[in-house]
Amino acid sequence: MPKCVGTLRTVKFHVTTFGCQMNEHDSERMKGMLESLGYTEVPERNEADLILFNTCSIREKADERFVSHLHEAKALKARDPERIIGVGGCWAQSVKDQVFRQFPFVDVAFGPGQVHKLAEFLTSESLTAQGYFEFEGFTGHLPAKRAREFQAWMQISVGCNCRCSYCIVPSTRGREVSRPLDELIAEAERQVAEGVREITLLGQNVNSYGRDLRPRAAFSELLQGLDAIPGLDRIRYTSPHPKDMREDVILAHANLPSVCEHIHLPLQSGSSTILKAMRRTYDRGRYMDRVALIREHVPDCALTTDIIVGFPGETEQDFAQTLEVAEEVGYDGAFTFIYSPRRGTEAAQFTEGLVPHELAVERMERLVEVIQRRARERAQRFVGRTLDVLVEGASRTDASRVRGRTTHNKVVNFDGLASPGEIVPVQITAATSQTLSGEMSLLARAG
Repeated sequence: MPKCVGTLRTVKFHVTTFGCQMNEHDSERMKGMLESLGYTEVPERNEADLILFNTCSIREKADERFVSHLHEAKALKARDPERIIGVGGCWAQSVKDQVFRQFPFVDVAFGPGQVHKLAEFLTSESLTAQGYFEFEGFTGHLPAKRAREFQAWMQISVGCNCRCSYCIVPSTRGREVSRPLDELIAEAERQVAEGVREITLLGQNVNSYGRDLRPRAAFSELLQGLDAIPGLDRIRYTSPHPKDMREDVILAHANLPSVCEHIHLPLQSGSSTILKAMRRTYDRGRYMDRVALIREHVPDCALTTDIIVGFPGETEQDFAQTLEVAEEVGYDGAFTFIYSPRRGTEAAQFTEGLVPHELAVERMERLVEVIQRRARERAQRFVGRTLDVLVEGASRTDASRVRGRTTHNKVVNFDGLASPGEIVPVQITAATSQTLSGEMSLLARAG
């Protein structure tokens, strides 16, 4: 049986991940946990005894893609009934009352806070389908299998206390719970000892970290503690909330060498009216004040964002204000989405001012033009400069070149000889809206 770890046959697993970086990290924990049980990862789903899906429920397209993959797994199970199919993540949590009824071939389902229960199910004697959906705070004390040995995720909190009208996260990940500061410092020290040079901190709202702890801690304190670890070259984080982006965190970008010159500051809309309907708890003025503070203290900081187009009630005037903010800020990049209602959210009940899909698509095209044009203009500031680049591997467009990333989170494709995990100086010779191009500098390597 696939569940029996003690058999001579190696049990093989395959994980498909949908959604955000938090899900990517959860999948790393699943893989590390399964390998600790003696399971072996395989590259193709049809080779696996255990097929797992780590799901997202933020956007409708993610749901649709996942369901099509799930039906493929159903066909594989029909050919081999001993296969185990598991579904985890936000989608599973959001439909917990109907997942087994809708998909009876699924053996185990679990929410984002119940990853550890997967091992309990796999090592149990029962073959009965089971679901695990209780919130238990942080459950991440599991081994992780990192995609790259020199880069690591670190989850600093779970859950979210915000109540954005379009977002399902609070109901799928629960209330915000922060991990103790000393525990995070110790985990980072272990990761660095294992060869990690860059850590990305994860949370639904990272810069509200520590307010639930006793004694309270601040996100800036965590950044200071991590920056003091020898060998930790880069610290990134995602995602902050504009309402909690305070000066102490911005100053950390200016004063702490390892904190990268990149801030992802979700806008969602440039209209204060729409922001209020979204329950974002800040208006356009407050947002632009945060941008000005960042530009004052960290002039070279790369700013990226999230924007939703076509939210219920969005008029042409509202959308024009979003375009104005995009022009004024000059983002280095943006994730842009056409609004789609999510089950269980307040906005899904909105019936007035619905934006026709064709109009939303037209607005999206106009927004993308502004975002890309301004990002291309902003990127020109790097041409002629020499930047430290953390090498990630071969270029995806030209295998003879090397790909890496700057502290500004800009992808660089360059000529030269360098190995993954090295930090090397690269002279930038050209820039597009999304990537930089260059040549490895003759200067001594920074790594």
